[in-house]
Amino acid sequence: MAKVKRSENLIALKCEICKNRGYYVHKNKKAVERKIELKKFCAWCRKATKHKEGKISGK
Repeated sequence: MAKVKRSENLIALKCEICKNRGYYVHKNKKAVERKIELKKFCAWCRKATKHKEGKISGK
């Protein structure tokens, strides 16, 4: 069976260029106080760009 991701620590990573959400990761909110910013591959831009933490809508 597939693992179920719990929504309380789940965040979306948004591409800075096209604003699409391509990655969902868990964040340790007790240890990390700042916003997450990673360089990831964006399938829509077709290159590696900065991805910043964004909200997950629908809560």
